[in-house]
Amino acid sequence: MPRFEAFKGLRYRPEVAPIAQVIAPPYDVISSAERTHLASRHQANAVLVELPEADLAGGRDRYAVATDLLTRWQAEAIIVAEKEPSLYPYRMTDTSGRTTTGVIGALGLAAPGEESDILPHEQTLPKPKSDRLDLLRATRANLSPIWGLSMAPGVTATFDPTDDEPVADAYDDDGVRHQIWALSDPDAVAAIGAGLASAPVVLADGHHRYETARAYQAECRAANGDVAGSHDLVMALVVELSEDQLSVGAIHRTVSGLPDGFDLVRSLAQWFDVVRAGAADDRTLGALADSNSLALVSGGQAYLLLPHFEIQEQVGNDLDSTLIATVLSALPPHEVMHRHSVSEAMEALRHGEGQAAFLLRPVTVKQIEEWANERRRMPPKTTYFSPKPRTGMVFRSLDLP
Repeated sequence: MPRFEAFKGLRYRPEVAPIAQVIAPPYDVISSAERTHLASRHQANAVLVELPEADLAGGRDRYAVATDLLTRWQAEAIIVAEKEPSLYPYRMTDTSGRTTTGVIGALGLAAPGEESDILPHEQTLPKPKSDRLDLLRATRANLSPIWGLSMAPGVTATFDPTDDEPVADAYDDDGVRHQIWALSDPDAVAAIGAGLASAPVVLADGHHRYETARAYQAECRAANGDVAGSHDLVMALVVELSEDQLSVGAIHRTVSGLPDGFDLVRSLAQWFDVVRAGAADDRTLGALADSNSLALVSGGQAYLLLPHFEIQEQVGNDLDSTLIATVLSALPPHEVMHRHSVSEAMEALRHGEGQAAFLLRPVTVKQIEEWANERRRMPPKTTYFSPKPRTGMVFRSLDLP
């Protein structure tokens, strides 16, 4: 079962700056404009090491820049190490008041060749892995946590932090509150570790960082005679796989590049009963969302898509991501973009960045659990978990004892 250990986290010293000025979103959702904005907030913003830029004048590549910054921040006590190994309960509260409470610790990686208790739940699209691996090699630090879902029921109760004051408390730009606590009591740490060790962990977010950690683990073991070490763990936020703790959204698709004159609505009739729902305004789209419907937006109109029995049999499961991938594969050549909200998809259509949008339904926690138990991976871009934990709430150095 999964190892979950305390570590001496590196945290920003409160006197340096309000924590909101130095934290950043996960690296893979930061645009170039947002990176510039974050970097301008504070000279020690976490984005400077999470998404470093090369120092052309000084002849340093981006990974050397990140390493030098981390070293300097520690030397100048901008970030300081915890005195004792700790676990870090972490709570995110969105603008509606809904909370997600998990705990950050060092999650054990299976030794090369052994079956893992960390179960990736989703296939990943090809993405260069060398960037994150080069950054890990250079800094020897986990800068942002992967996100795991514990299948142990009731595990949230083992790290309820509400009796103590958080060591950091900040609102992000979306109004989400991020709070973190440091927990070093050996009995409490042991209780959390035992609770999380009782069931597998499903990987929700951070598949590429997890694969990077596995690759680095293999490198280190090959170089030191297969000796175990800090490379056998990766920093992870673990949250209970529970409806109470998770907000799972759909990832929608916009389509562009279809031939001029191609009638997408008519072409879909071979797979769906296509029912016109009305103009694609907020009222119609809200009604479709409330009814948990699969929908299409094209030409300013919204359509309800009711799959034929034959296409449902063909795809072999009940996931919209599989269904739409099957349908799209039969269309003329085109491009697909993934959108994390209905508003983002509609904005893309308004700006001419797509001809049509497929609005998918979110999967349920029960579906995630069923697929994990069967050790199956959902198709790429099936789930969107939110809110996202911030980079900079705590770092994990592989060189601290």
